Amino acid sequence: MLRPATRPALAATRQVRQCAARFFSFPASPDTSSSHVNSPSTTPKTNPAPPPSPNSKSSTSSSKGKKPLTAEQRAFLSSALRVNQAGELAATLIYTGQTPPLVTRDPSLRPLMKHMYDQEAAHLRTFNDLIYRHRVRPTALYPLWSVMASGLGWGTAMLGKEAAMACTEAVETEIGGHYNAQIRRLLEMVSEWEAEGYEVGAEFRDLINTLRRIRDEELEHLDHAVEHDAQKAEPHWLLTGVIRAGCRGAIWVSERV
Repeated sequence: MLRPATRPALAATRQVRQCAARFFSFPASPDTSSSHVNSPSTTPKTNPAPPPSPNSKSSTSSSKGKKPLTAEQRAFLSSALRVNQAGELAATLIYTGQTPPLVTRDPSLRPLMKHMYDQEAAHLRTFNDLIYRHRVRPTALYPLWSVMASGLGWGTAMLGKEAAMACTEAVETEIGGHYNAQIRRLLEMVSEWEAEGYEVGAEFRDLINTLRRIRDEELEHLDHAVEHDAQKAEPHWLLTGVIRAGCRGAIWVSERV
């Protein structure tokens, strides 16, 4: 059963899809079709699993078997899933806020905005599923992040295409580095276990691959933004600097609250 704290996240996800569908010209996609994505709202109820562990699945035999996670490693994984879910919710809300003003002025941007939104919505479904399965508490600041992300999206779009794309450039620069740091930490854990002769479960390796895939898609958005005149925004250094600082602050808080 979902914890009460997860209900705002799922309600926000439904609202985002309904709002986006009106501006992307066809209904939002249902939660389906990815080995990494099973929506918490449709997944059959099962006994919740602990955070991804190197001993989560049995595989080939080893002299030492699989090493349990330490308390510090569990805390890291819980904070990583929590902040990633919050970040992907914010991304969907930013694009939902940006799309109406942008495509009204320039309809040629509709396919690009839809493509980036769809990828962010898929990322959100992935982390919704992961925090549900591993009983991770979502951030308590969903209402605040939702208002700020929606305002950032709408506000930058009202400043023009260049400002909206500069927003994407700034956000994805920070998010790309954030995912890279998480991946490095997980790979260090794997290296330590393997050096000690322990096995690493398939679920743990799947988590690393999922983060790599999502990171690559976020960096793709950064490339799209630069290609669509993000660096022509005025003043570019100030706009991107403020947004990047805000992202770093939101990441720090969401990891802890």
